[in-house]
Amino acid sequence: MSSKMITTMRLFLISCVALVGSSCGRADSGEQPAEHNRLTAAEEAAGWQLLFDGETTDGWRGYNREDLPEKGWEVRDGNLVLLERVADAEDWGGDIVTEQVFGNFELSLEFSVTPAANSGVFYRAVEAPGQPMWHTAPEFQVLDDSGYVAMGGTDTHTHMTGDNYDLHASVGAVMTPVGDWNHARIVVDRGHVEHWLNGVKTVEYELWSPDWEQLVAESKFADYPEYGRATMGQIGLQDHGNEVQYRNIKIRPIRP
Repeated sequence: MSSKMITTMRLFLISCVALVGSSCGRADSGEQPAEHNRLTAAEEAAGWQLLFDGETTDGWRGYNREDLPEKGWEVRDGNLVLLERVADAEDWGGDIVTEQVFGNFELSLEFSVTPAANSGVFYRAVEAPGQPMWHTAPEFQVLDDSGYVAMGGTDTHTHMTGDNYDLHASVGAVMTPVGDWNHARIVVDRGHVEHWLNGVKTVEYELWSPDWEQLVAESKFADYPEYGRATMGQIGLQDHGNEVQYRNIKIRPIRP
């Protein structure tokens, strides 16, 4: 890496607070500035809507369930928290989805990972009995990248934060340290998809294009014919057994 690139990355991290509204603060600080989980007047005028109010889990339920899991997810200090899985606990956690469905949209949220954490943000998810969410929906990967590598993780090409999981690797992604906040943005406009991490576009692709079809055919999704085919679906958060916090989850539908 050139010295110019290193300098640029350092400047980017320094400016992270400005990019995501002071959201680079520690996730365990207990402080909840008034602006979190609220829309500004400009956002309301632009058509944004909150998917998490910072106080309740209203608008969310378990994937393939009518209710939200009583154990495994909680609201803490204004954050939607996926708890560390308790071994042998019954009815613990599981993926959750919005009650609303969306077609074309811009999604914005912030997340903070713990050491070795693994999760993901799914979009256009479709529920089907006996079928996990990842069989149908593309995923913005959420991961403790450094911890994954330190523990011997080798599949780093398309399984890191900001990737389109198992299909497209991130370009230029820069995460904040474990425990700090990151900003994710996902744009889905018909077949065009973009992933953004902390103000940097990490992935861009076209659903159903020849390139996409080939990547799917060569991936773990090859055996799941419904993967990525839906034009409308739910927003989902993945339970992979590790504590991850989410906040400022908001969406702006894109009209035809």
